[in-house]
Amino acid sequence: MSQTINRDGNAAGSEHKISGKGLKTGQLGLLAVVVLGISTIAPAYTLTGALGPTVATVGLQLPAIFLIGFIPMILVSLAYRELNADSPDSGTTFTWVTKAFGPWVGWMGGWGLLAANIIVLSNLAGVAVDFFYLFLSQLLGNPDIAELASDKLLNVVTCLVFVALSVWVSYRGLHTTKIVQYGLVGFQVLALGLFAVMAFANWSASETAIAFSWDWFDVSKVESFGQIAAGISLSIFVYWGWDVCLTVNEETANGKKTAGLAGTLTALAVLGIYLVVTIATMMFAGVGDSGVGLNNEENHANIFTALASPVMGPLAILMSLAVLSSSAASLQSTMTAPSRSLLAMAHYGALPKPFAHMSEKFSTPGFATIAAGVLSAGFYAIMHIVSENVLNDTILALGLMICFYYGLTAIACAWYFRNSIFSSARNFVLRGLCPVLGGIGLFVVFFQTAVDSWAPEFGSGSEIGGVGLVFILGVGILALGVVCMLIQARLRPGFFKGETIRQDTPALVVPE
Repeated sequence: MSQTINRDGNAAGSEHKISGKGLKTGQLGLLAVVVLGISTIAPAYTLTGALGPTVATVGLQLPAIFLIGFIPMILVSLAYRELNADSPDSGTTFTWVTKAFGPWVGWMGGWGLLAANIIVLSNLAGVAVDFFYLFLSQLLGNPDIAELASDKLLNVVTCLVFVALSVWVSYRGLHTTKIVQYGLVGFQVLALGLFAVMAFANWSASETAIAFSWDWFDVSKVESFGQIAAGISLSIFVYWGWDVCLTVNEETANGKKTAGLAGTLTALAVLGIYLVVTIATMMFAGVGDSGVGLNNEENHANIFTALASPVMGPLAILMSLAVLSSSAASLQSTMTAPSRSLLAMAHYGALPKPFAHMSEKFSTPGFATIAAGVLSAGFYAIMHIVSENVLNDTILALGLMICFYYGLTAIACAWYFRNSIFSSARNFVLRGLCPVLGGIGLFVVFFQTAVDSWAPEFGSGSEIGGVGLVFILGVGILALGVVCMLIQARLRPGFFKGETIRQDTPALVVPE
């Protein structure tokens, strides 16, 4: 038996509860949430875009970097799990950081989450467009069709169609989303598995093949800490998205337990997929800078475009379809996170009220879902028209956003549970040690990447006034968040005075 008490020794009551927002409860089980998490991470999409740049940074130590990048992810996922068990809320980072550090820090945490999601939605849409026309060209046997993606106007229009379809599915609720994701994620995982099996089977026939070596897991062979930080930042990008499992906690059966467990299982499943596919790809392609080599800059944008035919022969079209389905699935499922975050921020008075409007028919944050789609499509259109380099550099800037809000949430967990950390060995590890180590690790990467990205040669080499574009995008978006926060504080002082979310330590659970 146990009794719940607060820090003053009194029985805990409703003051620690988070208020509902009208979301339909009990829609998802454990499997559905894990599938949603894998969909958001989009293994096929992330690998095709991240393998090349990561190899360029760390060479043969790519598997080691993926493992190192996974460590802060699993530590942070444990922090999310503890916070979710105490206060399951669709606002996740925004709500939890506000409860730990107050409204000002909490608002910036929410902004970091929103910015990361809007950036990645635009990139997902861009990849979906590229692979849509590539798939059509392979299906119809006409290479010229693939070149249609380079037409900026047609590219943007196609992107808008993809975003509109994703908004439509998301608007209809998680039941529709679940049905769509089962099909798309299942096909994506099967295609990646087939690619890995065929790469392992045919690796010795490749002119650029290299034999497997356990040295690939030796991080000491990476030349500098800056390379490690850059590699981890990129690997963090490929793991990012599992926290959508917590975003749907209010809509999950037994959300306090299921959502947190699903986040951890998703991270573990994706780690397995990445290691298997990465090792198979390295053995077949090698890390050279010519041909199908992973260090060939011509292959960096889409590794699977270059490798699908050599590895899979006539079945290569399956990889194009896998990346297309991966990016399309993630585009749709990722829409869940910003819409729920906007809903929570408006619900608690940190944003205008319309963002809290719920669809009466589908019990979804209708206005917030449409707003997330408009923002992501607008960001993509502007960035694509201005410069394709800007769009590529947003991926590196995304790493800064992820490190910021993940790290902030992890540190908030340790502070929020400070009164119960030493009550048991279990609490010390899961509420104190793991969150602190994960949070510090992510902030170290954040600051190292910020320092490195100041240099113009970081990323695509684009610059403004001698300052690297990645730094301007990453730090500039955070600075814009501060400006927006100050405006909201003037328009909606109630939230910033702590009137809507109580800043407090949680209840403790102790034996009777």
